[in-house]
Amino acid sequence: MLRKIILTFAVVLSTIIADAQTDDFRAQFDAFKQNAFKQFNDFRDEANRRFAEFREESWQRFHQLPPIEKPKEEEVPPVVVPKDEPIEEPIESNPVPIEDVVAPPKPEPQPEPVRPIEEQPVAVDNKIQFAYCGTQCTVRLPADASLNVGNATDDRLNAAWSRLASDAFDNTVRDCLELRKSLQLSDWAYLNLIDALSAQCYGAGTNDACLLTAYIYCQSGYMMRLSRAGDKVQLLYASRHDIFDAVYFNIEGNKYYAFGEPLDNVDIYNLPFPQEKSMSLYIASDQRFDNRPSPMRTLTSERYPDVSVDLSVNQNLIDFYNTYPESIINNDKMTRWAIYANTPLDASVVGQLYPALRQTISGLSTIDAANVLINWVQTAFVYAYDNDVWGEDRAFFAEESLYYPYSDCEDRSILFSRLVRDLLDLDVILVFYPGHLATAVSFNDAVSGDYIDLRGRRFTIADPTYKGAPIGYTMPNMDNASATVILLNR
Repeated sequence: MLRKIILTFAVVLSTIIADAQTDDFRAQFDAFKQNAFKQFNDFRDEANRRFAEFREESWQRFHQLPPIEKPKEEEVPPVVVPKDEPIEEPIESNPVPIEDVVAPPKPEPQPEPVRPIEEQPVAVDNKIQFAYCGTQCTVRLPADASLNVGNATDDRLNAAWSRLASDAFDNTVRDCLELRKSLQLSDWAYLNLIDALSAQCYGAGTNDACLLTAYIYCQSGYMMRLSRAGDKVQLLYASRHDIFDAVYFNIEGNKYYAFGEPLDNVDIYNLPFPQEKSMSLYIASDQRFDNRPSPMRTLTSERYPDVSVDLSVNQNLIDFYNTYPESIINNDKMTRWAIYANTPLDASVVGQLYPALRQTISGLSTIDAANVLINWVQTAFVYAYDNDVWGEDRAFFAEESLYYPYSDCEDRSILFSRLVRDLLDLDVILVFYPGHLATAVSFNDAVSGDYIDLRGRRFTIADPTYKGAPIGYTMPNMDNASATVILLNR
């Protein structure tokens, strides 16, 4: 039906434009636009009406599938170049054979409603204030926002969804979408923001809160389903990414995960909405959480002591990262680090870190500048294994390496790759050896040292964990025959 409306819109619009010389052109167009918008609204209303027809036979039992386990990598110890025996820049240039090249899919535009939710003129709106990741938000809610889902019988769910689907909650959806835009929220952040609003309105974990979250989320264009166990309902969200250590349901080829602690023995209300899209766990832009500075930290390079930076990190962003589900794409475990490495650095960190680093590398060649940056990453941070610190493997976003006292090879590679792309405007790849992650940089000038020939371009090895080693050196005992290249966005 929606496709038919769009095609009709295009045909009629072409006819009107062709007849644009007539005096009543604007009147024709305005009349058609109003009619087209009405058809879009009718289309959305019909979808909500069908969804609200909760009946016992509409709930289906799906088999819960076991989680994808997070890989357990072997622990490869870092190598330190003795201070009294510094190695010079390599003379020989040796190619590093690679086993595979991994190119994760690029992020798509975020889901959107079937058409923009229109502003509704109302006599009274309550302004609900709530905090998400330390960021104060305000959203309008109807003066009477009662849902009374209670024990989640079909009749109560029907009545509550019909109430939500009335014009009264349109301004609520609009305000949430505006927050997604103004705060530049990722899909994961947006879902959690809606949940924070719903908890403020109805209480965390209540059926009323769950239904409000589900309604705003699906009206925003996202793919979700409702599950029910006894008198408890829960939102299931579809993800394009395969999330580690989380049970899921395969519904018509899409993976659905419970938002919150999974319920047991659930039935699922499987009814799609038009043009719904699954969640992406990419973070395409720096999210604009209110800044709550962490304690100041000084990070100094051993070889270049002038490269010393005092900085703090937004604690609200760190709180968000602590909720972030670690995942892979297309069931390929080699894709998990690219998501972290491709995330832009937070603006508050950029404002502190980049001016200081730019000043120290100003006037240097790109290879000399890269050597300054890699030594800072190699020596300003304390190395520790994830299992010793966290009890499991955990990758860091760049800000987390700047915040936490310890980091490992993958964290340093993610941070270094971000610095080189932003400060030197050079392409970087991740290079994975069994148990170890490093990087390689495509320089514009000739550079000696170990390298990877990738589609006619030379990427010189740069290992942020090989402490004291300049660009071009592979850390000893790496199995080059098993190396895998992971492509990154600029």
